[in-house]
Order: sequence, then structure tokens, then C-alpha cells
Amino acid sequence: MKIYGSHNNLQTVTRSAIVAAVLSTLVCCIRDPELHLFDGGEIDIDLPVVELELDAYWNYEISYGVSYDWRAEWHYGWDATDYEIFGEIGYTEPTTFHLRRYFTGSMPLAEHTSVLANTITGNSFNGQYTWGFWDILVWNDVNTIDGVQSLNFDEQTSLDFVVAFTNQTMVPSRYEANYTRAFYEPEPLFSAYDRGIEIDRDLTGFEYDSIHNVYVKKLDMVLEPITYIYLTQVILHNNRGKITGVDGSGKLSGMARSTMINTGIAGEDLITVYFNTRFKKDCDMNGESVDIAGGRLLTFGMSGMNANRIQYIEDVQDKANHYLDINMHFNNGNDSTFVFNVTDQVRQHWKGGVITVELDMDTIGVPSRNGGSAFDAVVEEFKEETHEFGL
Repeated sequence: MKIYGSHNNLQTVTRSAIVAAVLSTLVCCIRDPELHLFDGGEIDIDLPVVELELDAYWNYEISYGVSYDWRAEWHYGWDATDYEIFGEIGYTEPTTFHLRRYFTGSMPLAEHTSVLANTITGNSFNGQYTWGFWDILVWNDVNTIDGVQSLNFDEQTSLDFVVAFTNQTMVPSRYEANYTRAFYEPEPLFSAYDRGIEIDRDLTGFEYDSIHNVYVKKLDMVLEPITYIYLTQVILHNNRGKITGVDGSGKLSGMARSTMINTGIAGEDLITVYFNTRFKKDCDMNGESVDIAGGRLLTFGMSGMNANRIQYIEDVQDKANHYLDINMHFNNGNDSTFVFNVTDQVRQHWKGGVITVELDMDTIGVPSRNGGSAFDAVVEEFKEETHEFGL
């Protein structure tokens, strides 16, 4: 039997692959050609393939007939240094997978009482199945540039679900979070889950494939991202050397700490997510030279939601506030933490996207207090135009 991943039209996000169950080795006199499949026969599984492009995945409709063009908003860019620090700007196709198979006997959708666990390199797996109903869960193995993994997986609490989560950093948290310290961001994570897969003796639901001389059963199974990418940029107009850099860190509050891999629904445990930032001088913004503090953030998203199941902003049931804060260095040696309310932008881009804040540095004074953290500037939601504020 071969099981191939298929695409159920996820807005052209995932490359289509066929989910098929191909029987071999049972004696069945009512079929021509006859099949030979004994109880416990071996089955090949070809896993779903992920190939995601941000242009397709961030398929928001800004207004009727107008699609979201994130590249037009993204002025920070992405160079070799960004790649070295952050990795790819978007998703990359995983090559190693974790497979969990749950046999529920003659009862479809029953509770899981045991699990068969395998790790697969490539997209093919060979194992043994018995007649009855099966649930299959797949998620990707994590591969990072520095070899350090932030994601943890809980498979012990219950066999009916697997939970992914991250742990706390030593960096203090702030604003609308349930914990005193910020949490590491997760690595890119994809999952697929299919339940009640029937493998029966009379081959009900199977079709004959004359090309490969096998019988095929088609299933719907797709690997979807369950961590979401946000590209953050604080654009400094008229900076003229006033702000000289950042401390390399950023934080976004009000996001979920965990997600259930089976369902893709983010947990209710609100946290502040810690991520890396970088300062670039003399970036081009529609012909204007600006300085930008930017970075890339991965998160499980807003709590209580599977963002892949949301089509319209009206369906976003998010009650948390979301604050973006970045510590910046001034030309007199002092530093200050700027805090921006970006709640609307996070909700409007529930599957990820560009978060932009614009500052007119002519309105920002240089801090004079020694010892750093001269002031925290809390800035309300920013729209497309530049807002000015006093301290």
C-alpha cells in the first residue's frame, strides 16, 4: 500500500501530491487482476510535500479584488547577513519527518491506545498495517542553521494529541503577557493529520491503477504551516545619525506559547516572543533614504485559532493586545526601548505578514540620562502614513 500526500486546494500554497493506498499480497478472487495481501502486509507511505511561497500563502484580500502585496511594504530587504542570522525569509521544504500511526481497530475516530512512531528521511516510509481503521499524524523534523532547537514536543500527556511549545529566555517580558520572561520563537513547523483511514478486506473505496497494476485509495492529507512568519520593520525618517543601532533583540507580546499539532489550534497561554533584530542605514523607501530596524519573527500565532482556517478578518477572535518593542542606541551612548501597539496589524495578518512602524526622528529627543533605558516610548497603532508623537 502506498499513501501519497494530496492537496485539497490550499490556495495554491502546497504542491499537489496524490494520497494513495496501494494494496499488495492478499488473495481476493473477485478482483481481476487478483491481489495478494495478507494481514500485517507491508505498506509504503509517500508523505505530503511542502513547497510554500509567501506570495501565495499570504493570500489576504485587502479590498475587493485587491490582493496583499507584502513586497511593496517590505523596505528592510534581505541580504546575506540576514540569512546568516535569521535563515530563509520564508518557508523551506522539510526533508525529514516524524510519523505517528494509531490503530483504532474496527472503531473509526476512537481514542488512541497505542502509537507506532517512526522518523523518516525523504518522503517514503515502509511499515506494516492490519485491517481496520488508522489515524496518521505527520510533522517535520527541525533543522536550524546553528543546530540549536527551540521547539519541544509533548507526546506523553495524551496519545490523542501532540503539543509543540517553547521555553522561557532570560529576557524580561513586558505588556499583556502571563509570564515574567519572554519566550523563544519556534522554528518553522508543518503538520498533517488524517483520521478514520479504513483498510478493509473487500477493498471498498479502492480504484484500480492500470498503469502501475495496483489498487489505489485516495485520501486527503496536506502538510500546513502551524508557525507563522512576521516581518517587522521600524522605519526611521530624518534620522541623520540620531539612532545608531539596536541591541539585536525584539519582542512581540500577546502570542501563543504552544500549538496542538493534530489540529493546528494555538494554545491559550499568552506570552511575549523574543526574536532577533538588525539595524540598516540608508535603505531605499520609494526614493527616500531611511534607516530601518528590522527582523523576522516566527510564532504559533494568536491563541485559540488555527490561522489556516480563517478566511476573513471578521473571523479572527483575538482579544489580546500586541506590542512590539525594540531597544535602540542613540548617538550619545544612551539607549531606549521603543514600544509600539501593533494589535491591528497582527490581527489583519493572522497568517503572518509585514508589521511596519514609521517614526519621524525630528520629533524624538535624544535621552540624556546615563545608564541606558532613558525612556520607554509607547506608540499607538501606526497606519500607512507617518505619525509624529512627543515624549
